[in-house]
Amino acid sequence: MPSTHTVPHLQTTLTGPLLELESHLLAHQAQIEAWFRQQFRQTPAPFYASVDLRNAGYKLAPVDTNLFPAGFNNLAPELMPLAVQAAQVAVMQACPVADGVLIIPENHTRNTFYLENLKALQNILCAAGYETRIGSLRPDLDHPMEIELPS
Repeated sequence: MPSTHTVPHLQTTLTGPLLELESHLLAHQAQIEAWFRQQFRQTPAPFYASVDLRNAGYKLAPVDTNLFPAGFNNLAPELMPLAVQAAQVAVMQACPVADGVLIIPENHTRNTFYLENLKALQNILCAAGYETRIGSLRPDLDHPMEIELPS
């Protein structure tokens, strides 16, 4: 039977402290979501960022914030509808009249995984109903550049 929770679950075999941590988070989901809503009213979160967490087994702590996060290419296919919905909400909150999105990625990367991530993010935003392009601020780039990806 599929889960009725609206948040993704860890996709690992959970044992010990990790199972206990996820169980605790799910049991307190409503309070956690309310706390985040209150915090975001005071200080809105960036539109596009990620936070790296360190799990010490008995506590979880943020250790880094990324303004050019990657990993959209690692989303499980069953999470795609949730990602599309989240993108719709985020764009609507940032700019209710937007009908397109221009992604400006890191300038100097040829990292295939990062480029796969950009393509996945573009697919999410397109599925959310936005014309989406990947741009660049590179002064030496004066025409469209096509990159072949493994996917």
